[in-house]
Amino acid sequence: MKEQRALHCLVDVGNTHTHLGWHDGDQWVGEATLKTSSLCQGELAEMQAAWKSQAKPTWAAFCSVVPQAGHVISAWLDVQDLAEGYEQLTHETITGITVDYPQQETIGADRLANAMAAAHLYGAPSVVVDFGTALTFDVVNDQKAYVGGIIAPGISLMTDYFHEKTALLPKITVADPKAIIGKSTEQAMQIGAVHGYRGLVASLIDALKQEMNIRRLPVIATGGYAALITQEMKAITAQCPQLTLEGLRLLHPLRHA
Repeated sequence: MKEQRALHCLVDVGNTHTHLGWHDGDQWVGEATLKTSSLCQGELAEMQAAWKSQAKPTWAAFCSVVPQAGHVISAWLDVQDLAEGYEQLTHETITGITVDYPQQETIGADRLANAMAAAHLYGAPSVVVDFGTALTFDVVNDQKAYVGGIIAPGISLMTDYFHEKTALLPKITVADPKAIIGKSTEQAMQIGAVHGYRGLVASLIDALKQEMNIRRLPVIATGGYAALITQEMKAITAQCPQLTLEGLRLLHPLRHA
């Protein structure tokens, strides 16, 4: 009989969505996405369904940028009777990197997870660009220290704001417009969003290279809109959709025994 491998569950609680991933030590074997707002309200039906979709894990780790939802996840994991327990990522539990940043407790835990994973998988120095609810850049220097980054509004925040604050601009689906001159309001907005974001990202990467005095810099893209926005962007050296979850995997105690 084939020996069953230990299964780990990693949970990234974001502002809009909560992502779960299951890893068996060799590969990702399952993923699920939940609404963070449901967790904040204590609604656990989605969480229970996702949890039951895979074999029971032996260990779990999570990070959260929404304290209320983070408390719900922690309480949930407390009663799951995991053989190896679970870990929460904070500025006090990071591993593999140090932090050179005032008020470390104010850094989003997902940003720390991204920095840990980037240093482990791609080396240091490196930069992570996360296309989430917010657009974040996180910098690891050549001493494997997290030294800060950049925060800008996420692409969905920008497009939703246009719709909410104007009488005639519609709510759009963000997609590649395949043009640079819009032939409709929707296409014009898509051009502004997609091409505008590409310009923003490229410009900030150039500025970071100048600030760090480095010409070649690993830049890793992650987050929901990463694949769309970073198409054909030479400044992006890698895409890793599970980067935050990869960072959480590094918390497993056997990695540091």
